[in-house]
Amino acid sequence: MKIAQVAPLWESIPPHRYGGTERIVSYLTEELVRLGHDVTLFAAGNSVTSSTLRAICPSSLRSTPQMFPDASFSLLLERAFGTYAEDFDLIHSHLDLLGFPLTRRCRTPVLTTLYGRLDLPELIPVFEQFPELPLVSVSDAQRCSTPGANWQDTIYPGLPQNLYSMHLNLGRYLAFLGRISPNRDVEQAIELAKRTDMPIRIAARVDPADQHYFEHIAPLFEHPLVEYVGEITDGEKDDFLGEAYALICPVDRPEPPGLVLIEALACGTPVLAYRRGDISEIVDHGSTGYLSDTLEEMVHTVAWVPNLDRHRCRAAFEKRFTVERMVQDYLLLYRRLAHKEKDQSVEREAYRIMQQFSHSVTTDDTRIEEAA
Repeated sequence: MKIAQVAPLWESIPPHRYGGTERIVSYLTEELVRLGHDVTLFAAGNSVTSSTLRAICPSSLRSTPQMFPDASFSLLLERAFGTYAEDFDLIHSHLDLLGFPLTRRCRTPVLTTLYGRLDLPELIPVFEQFPELPLVSVSDAQRCSTPGANWQDTIYPGLPQNLYSMHLNLGRYLAFLGRISPNRDVEQAIELAKRTDMPIRIAARVDPADQHYFEHIAPLFEHPLVEYVGEITDGEKDDFLGEAYALICPVDRPEPPGLVLIEALACGTPVLAYRRGDISEIVDHGSTGYLSDTLEEMVHTVAWVPNLDRHRCRAAFEKRFTVERMVQDYLLLYRRLAHKEKDQSVEREAYRIMQQFSHSVTTDDTRIEEAA
C-alpha cells in the first residue's frame, strides 16, 4: 500500500527525548516500511526515517521556538491533505482534531488516531460537527465521552520487542517517569515514597509553561529519599525502569494511557497506579501491578510488589503491546477503509454513467415527441 503518515511538528520523528505520539509514529512508520509498504512521512526536517520524508519545516518546532507554528502547520495540512493526497491509498493523521476540516474534504481515505483526553466539554461540538470521520482510540475508556463518533477500533500503542530488556532482580527504588506538571501528580509520588520510607527516582521533563510550578514544588526534591535525574533518553530508560522496584503512576484523572506503563512492563517492572481512566486496560491488578483508589491504598500495595512475577509483566507486554501487533491492527483498518473508498468510487462512477444515460434517453424521447 501507499501510505502517508502525518505527524505533529513539535518534535522530530522519533523525538530525541520526550514525545509519546512522535515515538508511536516512528515505530509505526518503520515497521510498515519493513513489511514492504510504500510510506511517506510528513514531519519536521530533522526527523530520521527509512520512509520517504516530506519535511515541512527545517527542524522541530520545540527546538526552534522562534518559528511561527501556524505557518508550518498550515503547510503541513495543505501538503498532506491537498497537494500530495492523491499519491496515497490512505492517509493516517496523528494531528488529533487539527486535520478534521481538511480530512472531510480529502478524496483519499483518512484515518485519525486520537491520543489525548476527550472528556473536555468544548470537544463535544467538534465531534458533533464531524460525525463521519473514521477514528481510532488508544483505549476503550477514551471513547466514553464521545460514543457517537465514528470509532473504527481501539489500537493500543506498541513498542519494538527489543527496545527494552527483561530485568529479573527486584529493584530498590520507586520510579516516576514522564513530565512534571500540575496534572501529573509528582507530589503524590513523593508523598508515597515518604510514607513507605522507600527511595524514589524522578526522571521527568519540565516544559517552560510548567517552570513556575516546578519552582513552587522544588523543596519537595530536597528530601533525602528523593532523587531528581531530569529528562532521560530511550537508552537510559532501560536501566532506569528495569532496575526499579516499581513504576509509580499517581495520575488522578481520566487520561489515555501513557507509554511509560508499557515501557515498564517491557522491562518486567510492575506498576502501582490509581484505578483511573484507561490504566486498568494496561495494568492487570494483582498480576502486572496493583491499582488503588486512594493514596492510602497505594501505600499498602508497595509492600505487596515482591508477590508479583516480573516474567508475567514482560509476557503481558509481548502479548499485547508490541509494534508488530499494533501495525497488524492498523493494516486491517487501512485495507478496509481503502477498499471501502474504492467501492464507493465505483458506485459513484456507475451512478454518474446511469445519470448520463438517463439524461440521453430523456433527451432522445423529447426530440421524437417534438418531431411527431
